[in-house]
Amino acid sequence: MQIVEQKLEDIAGALSTLEAPWQDEHALEVMARLRSVPVKDEYTDEDVAALFDGNFRAGFTISQLFLGVSKDELQDRLGALLGPGNIGSKSFLGERSSYLAALGELDLHAAMAAAINFRPTWSDILVERLRSGRGKAIKGQKRGRGLEDFTEGIVKGVFGDKFDSRCQFTGIGNASEKCDFAIPERHRPLILIEAKGYGATGSKMTDVVGDANKIIRVKRPDTPFILVTDGITWMRRMSDLRKLVKLQNEGSIMRIYTTRMAAQFEADLRQLKAEYGI
Repeated sequence: MQIVEQKLEDIAGALSTLEAPWQDEHALEVMARLRSVPVKDEYTDEDVAALFDGNFRAGFTISQLFLGVSKDELQDRLGALLGPGNIGSKSFLGERSSYLAALGELDLHAAMAAAINFRPTWSDILVERLRSGRGKAIKGQKRGRGLEDFTEGIVKGVFGDKFDSRCQFTGIGNASEKCDFAIPERHRPLILIEAKGYGATGSKMTDVVGDANKIIRVKRPDTPFILVTDGITWMRRMSDLRKLVKLQNEGSIMRIYTTRMAAQFEADLRQLKAEYGI
């Protein structure tokens, strides 16, 4: 083979779009089942059960489509009602009535009626493409930012403007690391707070644990570190949540809060404010 020197413009000029089909066997099965759903004004448990009978996986995907949620979201919502370990095909077969009742609590029947009797225009189709593409990313971003805003609201209510947000704080030996809130300021923080929601874009469970450990390694041992987290997605990976609880039990994290613990979070911050004279 002859040795040649290639040029950037030669490679760039030879680039083309990589085409790939989006339909696999599962998608074809889902579409076939969707076409078989009868058009009715109202739907019952029997109609919902028919989606799952014979192919549980296809029925689960169809339920996602009617509800407009991801697989993870539907698993989380069902897990909250039935228990994380009771959302699979065995549970559907063994506890059919309970499973259908849970889907009813998620308003699947109404979602089916609304979708099947809807008459879309061309703009509705494009809006749906926007929702399933860009909208999915925005939804994840807003989940994460929503928890940060919740935390900031309480921090501001207690400390006023005496904090730096989304910054690099200075710790041991002038080392620095990212954190969401450094009180009263980032160069000599007396309190550090990190807000991490799971189910948000860029916030995998392992990222939450990893980011917490990064802060712990850099902060002074006598600087209280508080973690605010939430999201029922944690229920599917209790081992990682257990790691955070272990860090709290060992003293590396002062306390872990969720949005339901807002009153306790605020009360504890006020106590810290008094103790540190901030």
